[in-house]
Amino acid sequence: MTDTPWLDRRQMAAWVRFVAVLELLPGVFDSQLRRDSGVTHFDYFVMAVLSESPGRTLRMAELAGATNATLSRLSHVVQRLEERGLVERFPGPGGRRVTNARLTEEGWAMMRKAAPGHVATVRRHVIDVLTPEQVDQLAAISDAVLASIDPPGPMAAGYRRYDAPGVPGE
Repeated sequence: MTDTPWLDRRQMAAWVRFVAVLELLPGVFDSQLRRDSGVTHFDYFVMAVLSESPGRTLRMAELAGATNATLSRLSHVVQRLEERGLVERFPGPGGRRVTNARLTEEGWAMMRKAAPGHVATVRRHVIDVLTPEQVDQLAAISDAVLASIDPPGPMAAGYRRYDAPGVPGE
């Protein structure tokens, strides 16, 4: 049996703060989006991924990978969004074995309405409380952790799309 390399005081201080952020931030986003748009943060994330896809459409399996969801969880979320007229499912090429999800015009309109409030919340609680140097550090820290937990995994395309110059938001 080997000795466990316990965290030292400095490492523990960083770790427990990071865990607190992981626990608290989703609730902040959920509260704002539910209040302003009637969707959860995950609902918004699914629709955001669709909104940035060609034709606002993706195969369900690709959407599951891009959102780090099981097909079962994604199917439930998409069903709820379908019931609200925000997303629609339809067979893809190949018939029954492939199902696509597409953001509807109503879903696109809801995203355009919800996005400013969501961005304001992200700014208020994350971006604007950091210096420009800390924003760069946050990206670098996130890259280091992502290299360990998603080495070029299914979500990489989503978080790498803003790395190139001339992308939206510049």
